[in-house]
Amino acid sequence: MRIEEIIKSNVSLDDAKKVVLNVLYTQNVIAEKFNEVLKPYDLSSEQYNVLRILRGQKGNPANMCVIQERMIAKNSNTTRLIDKLLLKNLVTREVCPDNRRKIEVLITPKGLELLNELDPKVIEHEQLFATNLNTSELLQLNTLLEKYRNLN
Repeated sequence: MRIEEIIKSNVSLDDAKKVVLNVLYTQNVIAEKFNEVLKPYDLSSEQYNVLRILRGQKGNPANMCVIQERMIAKNSNTTRLIDKLLLKNLVTREVCPDNRRKIEVLITPKGLELLNELDPKVIEHEQLFATNLNTSELLQLNTLLEKYRNLN
């Protein structure tokens, strides 16, 4: 369905506006479906992102700056996210022994178990959106989105 039909626009939209609306609308569709995957686990997409970042540390702690710079949503409140994950026993937070101003965060075994359980569901979610595109189209879409996003 065309974006004009989705938003029920009666006016002609230029191509630049259509792209922005298509990207925003598509992001919302993907996010809604992803939230359905995470809902039974009482996890937000931002919390999931933090857990994935910590798993990627392979047992090494990450400080708040490392987590923040790797977040997909850069405007997330990392401290608040870590606090919520602490309450769920999915991460630990310690003061760095070498630098007391530095906080180190580690994923717990419970957090790793949760990610392992979610992995096949997340892959299924990703594949759902790829079914209408062939491999060449997926590569092209990734290239175009990266090109579109880079303003410099």
